[in-house]
Parts: sequence; C-alpha cells; structure tokens
Amino acid sequence: MPSTECEEIFFLFFLHSALSTVVFALSTTMSAPAHFQKFHQEAQKAMEHMKKEFVAIRTSRASPALLDRVRVEAYGGEMPVNQVASVSVVEGRTLEVRPWDPQVVPSIEKAIQKADLGIAPNTDGAVIRLVFPALTEERRKEYVKVAKQLAEETRVKVRKARHQAQEEAVQGPFKDKKIPEDEKFRRQTSLDQLTAKFIADIDSLLASKEKEILEI
Repeated sequence: MPSTECEEIFFLFFLHSALSTVVFALSTTMSAPAHFQKFHQEAQKAMEHMKKEFVAIRTSRASPALLDRVRVEAYGGEMPVNQVASVSVVEGRTLEVRPWDPQVVPSIEKAIQKADLGIAPNTDGAVIRLVFPALTEERRKEYVKVAKQLAEETRVKVRKARHQAQEEAVQGPFKDKKIPEDEKFRRQTSLDQLTAKFIADIDSLLASKEKEILEI
C-alpha cells in the first residue's frame, strides 16, 4: 500500500485511469450477447467503413474530414494533414490549411493533388486553400447514387454476418442439442433485433448524407 499521501493520490489516479480504459474497451464489445459478439463486431466494422466512405463523397460544403485520407510525406515519414497543419473552414465552401512549418507546404500540396479530391489546391505563401464549387444537379444525383450503393453494400455485409451468426449461435447449437427450443427462439429474436438496429442506423446515415449532398 502507498506509504505517503502523495503516493496514495498517484495510486488512486493510476487505478482510476486503468479501470476507465478497461471499461471503455469492454463497452465496445458488450453491447450484444456473448454468442453474437462476432456478428456485432463484423456489422460495426461494416458501418465504420461506410462512414469513412461517406466522408469522401463531396458536397457543396467544405469539411476538414475530407482531408482525413491525405497523408503527407514529412520528417522522414507519412502523417495525416492535421498533424502538420491546422485545417479550418472559411465561408462555408473553402478549406484553409495552415502548415505549422512553412517548409512542409510543398509536401502538403503534393499530397492533396495525389489524393485526387477533384479540387486543385491554391497556395498563397504559407496558406493552402481548397475552394469547393457548388455541385450541379447532375453531379448531386451521381453522388446520391454512390451513397445509396455504399449503404446497400453495407446492408449486404450485415445480413451476411447475420446469416453466419444464425448458423453458429442459433441453428447449429440447436441441431447439436446444446440449447433447447425456447433458447433458440430467444437467440433468434435477439439476433433479429440487433440486425434491425444496424439496418436502421444505415438507413439513417444514408438519409443524412443524401440530405447533405442535395443541400444547396
């Protein structure tokens, strides 16, 4: 046990931090019954992928998230833009990138061009600007189709994971007489509810992205 008040405070702080980390880690995997953890993880992985792809779909509004995939070669390695510069939105349709080290400006320019964002960087001294023009109606419709396709691909992944979970945690154990019929029914109901929740979340994210794309 800690022998001084200072050591005791440090010990309690360390214990609290460690417990917080454990609780956070557990919370990401305990939102579903134990026999559906694999399904939950696969469905969540598909959702996260869709969210990242949605970010890459352009709208008429500028968003710092559009540069999340851009990797800058600097200081002997590759790093995200937000680690070598501040990124902010100016007047709604302009992204302003201000490198902390002016010598990194050419590397950031090159990285943005390589990322093929469809926007040419405009450099003024130590400031890089990306101006997002208003989307045409035709382009908006194209982007909505892309978003809908991504959402459908995610639904397919969730349903595929559901089918696998059904075989491994519902039908399989019942056929092997490891669970009774009432437990089979409970598991099937739980799996259906989890699936419905993921599908509803996908639909909600799609509706939000579609609204964002069509916004003038």
